[in-house]
Amino acid sequence: MPHYDLIIIGSGPAGRAAAIQGGKLKRRVLVIDRENRLGGVSVHTGTIPSKTLRETVLNLSGWRERSFYGRSYRVKDDIHAGDLRVRLTKTLDHEVDVLEHQFNRNHVETLMGSARFTGPHELEVATHAGESVRLTADRFLIATGTHTYRPDDVPFNGSTILDSDEFLDMARIPRSLVVVGAGVIGVEYATMFAALDVRVTLIEPRETFLDFIDRQTISEFKHQVRENGLDLRLGAAIEKIEDEDSHIEVTLANGRHVRTEMLLYAAGRLGATKSLGLDAVGLATDHRGRLSVNRKTYQTEVAHIYAAGDVIGHPSLASTSLQQGRIAACHALQTPTLPESPWFPYGIYSVPEISTCGMSEEEAQQRGIPYEIGIARFRETSRGHIMGLEHGLLKMLVSLKTRRLLGVQIVGEGATELIHIAQAVLNLKGTVDYFVENTFNYPTLAEAYKIAGLDAFNRMPIPDAYKVARATKRK
Repeated sequence: MPHYDLIIIGSGPAGRAAAIQGGKLKRRVLVIDRENRLGGVSVHTGTIPSKTLRETVLNLSGWRERSFYGRSYRVKDDIHAGDLRVRLTKTLDHEVDVLEHQFNRNHVETLMGSARFTGPHELEVATHAGESVRLTADRFLIATGTHTYRPDDVPFNGSTILDSDEFLDMARIPRSLVVVGAGVIGVEYATMFAALDVRVTLIEPRETFLDFIDRQTISEFKHQVRENGLDLRLGAAIEKIEDEDSHIEVTLANGRHVRTEMLLYAAGRLGATKSLGLDAVGLATDHRGRLSVNRKTYQTEVAHIYAAGDVIGHPSLASTSLQQGRIAACHALQTPTLPESPWFPYGIYSVPEISTCGMSEEEAQQRGIPYEIGIARFRETSRGHIMGLEHGLLKMLVSLKTRRLLGVQIVGEGATELIHIAQAVLNLKGTVDYFVENTFNYPTLAEAYKIAGLDAFNRMPIPDAYKVARATKRK
């Protein structure tokens, strides 16, 4: 019976990072994946395809140039589902090829099949070839990710009523689309298709959405997406979804109806743990199939079994999953490693993008931290004017007591790239003075940090160091 130092179940970001780390440490590592190709949900139906789709939509629609050439401007007049798939296929093939190369280079073994625990240190794998293979290992990492939540009262049909995994395989671009669920996935797809001039209605049963984002930032975002043509309906519980063949009829609890050609159900995901046989090792999941772990080592309640990535819940980001997988592998293989940095960025690839790092204004208020804010709008920068940006906002929170940066919220073009400046300053415990004292390339959108920094700086008490400098200069 083959024995390994570390067996990893799942080849998404967490499994990938753990496997490569184990290979670098020259340990015997095996990755098991239930699909035909490596990469997990992230590569095949999640992060990579949705972001590729976004870029394709913005390019083919001419979205970024419309402020100059008018709302009717398009790079390609008739955009079809096949146009979206061309770039998608190329990108996914490239991602899988790179991953396979990385595994080969680091001597990571792979096995395609469904794994199930049969004992504390033993797995049984039903391979795609129809065989049953038994394996043992000293340590295990569960990185199986999540799958879509499909309630029984939603009549999924694979063509016009779809979940987020099926959505990428749509046969045609609809004229109208209802998206149920204003989580990250729902917001991204809804705003992408609104950019294609599809009539999109985004329905969310709660009165708020994306609650981890600063409310002022969300307010700015709502203003922009509604201006882009998105019908955003909050506090609208769904009573019934009916497939009428020629259209989909959605009945809301408030008595209103929405008629649409296509419906995307994107309200929630569940941990992909049901078939793992966790009872054989004494592990249990929560009501959403997620595992509980020590957030420093990523060990479950069973010390030699680790879990990382979306299967452990929040924050469920590909970026954090990569870090979690690496740290879990190092701890499992008893190798010292640097800890995770305390501040990491969120990126929502909607149209427009949203990205945040650090505290929101609401969080600072809850903690009782005295603060000041600085605001910059992209249209105030020369680069924003050159790019034709009519919208875009950078909001900075600064501690009044220590002058340290508390958090940055950005909505607008390039937000997911710009946020890393805030991340660096936060992790290095920098102050608002950094943005005032330093020079930014001109013209750039990053100059918004300088504008927001000065906005906050000019509202705050003059620090003692500046008073001394001024007194010395007068003498």
